[in-house]
Order: sequence, then structure tokens, then C-alpha cells
Amino acid sequence: MRIVNGKIFIGREFVEGGLEFDQVIRKTGGEVSGKGDFDAQGDYVIPGLIDIHSHGAVGEDAGDGSPEGLGRLSEFYAANGVTGWVATLMTLSEQELTKALVTIRDFTRPGQGARLLGVNLEGPFISRKKCGAQNPEAVQTPDISLLLRFFRASGNLIRLMTVAPETTDCMELIREASRRCTVSIGHTTASYETAAEAFRMGATHTTHLYNAMPPLHHRDPGVIGAAFDAGATVELIADGNHVAPAVLRMTAKLFGEKLVLVSDSGRCTGMPDGEYTLGGQGITLKDGKARLTGTDTLACSAVTLTECVRRAVSFGIRLEDAVYAASTAPSRVIGAEHVGSLEVGKRADIVILDRKLQVKAVFIAGQMITGAAGKETSQACEEQNKIPCCHR
Repeated sequence: MRIVNGKIFIGREFVEGGLEFDQVIRKTGGEVSGKGDFDAQGDYVIPGLIDIHSHGAVGEDAGDGSPEGLGRLSEFYAANGVTGWVATLMTLSEQELTKALVTIRDFTRPGQGARLLGVNLEGPFISRKKCGAQNPEAVQTPDISLLLRFFRASGNLIRLMTVAPETTDCMELIREASRRCTVSIGHTTASYETAAEAFRMGATHTTHLYNAMPPLHHRDPGVIGAAFDAGATVELIADGNHVAPAVLRMTAKLFGEKLVLVSDSGRCTGMPDGEYTLGGQGITLKDGKARLTGTDTLACSAVTLTECVRRAVSFGIRLEDAVYAASTAPSRVIGAEHVGSLEVGKRADIVILDRKLQVKAVFIAGQMITGAAGKETSQACEEQNKIPCCHR
């Protein structure tokens, strides 16, 4: 298969040329010219996006423990340019988490679906004081034996997990977990000193930076300052609601290639306004914003990672930086080195975006996904500076 006449994303820049591939990429850039199977007509050819923090969409949630639901999610992601995803589980009971982990372990990707790259355990070892939209009654004190049970239930598919390092015995949990997956700091009240110690113990990532952690203060830098000093990777929910556009621009300059865009999408994504649930708690979707029912508090996002890229660009982030932060950077966080870029030898997960950054075509392992265009309406949201957010 040959794609020609495109702007090919190589490294962190676009170059004129094409791609030649079967299940993996064989040639890139200026080496590929002339007649091809797919004429990109000057559009953007980028790596398939990788969402390492998504709970659900189209009425489904990864925590439901439903094989059919995972299949629907897989197909929805692929249709919207997300070729790889990490099923993200909230703070639930051990029984509920185990059921979800076993279901994910046994999941078989549908032919038109995105690849499930593992599990993101966003709980239960978090702070009750920074639960956000998670259920405080299900929060657990750090417990290595419980963690190992989760790993066994998942078939060792846990790629990322969130902890609050200030909680009892958490440093030992971080030491143990970091031998098996990427450990992230989040849903926490940790001070700079505690967070810095957590990074020294093996944590290397932060969960939705700014949300569910103490704010950055010039005399009390907290988790944010510790993440910067440690060279940690940092997530941002780029829907324009959870983090103000000005903060997104600032963070992109501050953290550079360590920035990772995530959707933090819930089951309300791709659905009409109405009532939904998130981790067993009621949420209301109205005008593109999901709030805990009966409050003004934001919960999950209601957009895909592809829409986050579009919004980030509309807020002033370079397209090249937004694409890198939604493909190469997240692949490195979870150790998925076989995807995330258009290098020779990588799996041929490819997305073509038109000039308005709408999905024009999607390939997964060289196979074209049918109907993968125009599934989501792009709408650059206005800057929101005063929205109460459950993650704050």
C-alpha cells in the first residue's frame, strides 16, 4: 500500500511525500512518490492517536465489564482516528475492578476497531480528599497484595496506574508497582517534597495535570513543580473546560515533549445531552459539558482525543506539537514502542486529516477502516476560566 502526496509527520515535523506499508511501515517521506493507492492530496498523514486515559464513550464504560461494550468503544475510537487506547478504570470495589480486568484481559479486537493497549488503573489508591468524580467509599489504602491481585486478574495488562503518594504505605507500593507498569501521581494532596520522593521511588507520570492536585504556588510548587524537576510526563485534558487554554499554552512550553494529551472521556462522549453515570455516580451532559448531577462540578470530558487535538490547535498549540502529544508521547508513557510514530518498522497505524483536521481515513496495521470519517463534529470551545471542576 502506498499513500502519496501527503504532509507526512516524521519525528516532530511534517515533510512532503508519502508512505509505503503493509502491516508495518516500509518507507516514509520523500522516498515515496509517484502514483499511489491513496492520494492524500496535500492533507496531513499522522500516526494513529493513542488515548491512554479514556473511560468510555457511546454509552459504554470500560468499567462495566462488558465484552460487547469494549467492542463498541474499540470501533468508535478507530472511526475517530484513535487507533490505540488504554481502558481506564475508576475507583470501584475490588469485585467490580476484577470483573472489568478479566473482561479486558479476554477481549478480542473487532476487525474495524482500535487496539486495546492495556489498562489504566486510575484508582483505588487515591486520596479521599481529592476524589473528584470518583467514589470515596471505594478508595483503598495502598495494599501491595491487592495490587498484585489486580495484575493477575488483568493478565499483567496494567500499563499505567494513579496513586496519591501521601497516603499510608504508598511509597512501598510505588516501588513495587514501578517494576511492573508506569506509576502516575494524581488525585492527591501531596506536597512538593512528598511528590519529589514519589518520583525518586519510581513514579514517572502525572494524571491530568492541575486537576485533582494542589495548585502551583510560587512558594509551594506541589506536584506540578515536582513533576517539572523530575522530568516526568504530564497529562492534560485538552477539552478547553478542565484546563483553560492559556494554561494549555503555558504547559506546552514548560513541559515540551513531556506533554501528553488525553481525553478523559466518559460514556457520554458521542451521545446526546442527558443523564449518564461515571464510576457509579450520576452525571448530566448538557451543552458539551458533563457535570456531577445536581451540581456545577465538571466530571469527565465529552470529546475524543482527536477533538482534543483540534481544540488544542485552535487554542494556539502548533499542530506538530499537538499530534506528537497525542501519539508518540503517550506511546512512550506505556512502553508501546511499536506504535505512536511513522518510523520504518513501526506498525502501520495511520490517520489522514484534512485541512480542517477532520478524519479523512484511518489504517490499523495497514488495514483501512471503513467509514472512518466525520464521526465527530469539531467545535472549538470558548475559553472557560470559572467552571467549577471536580478535579480541582
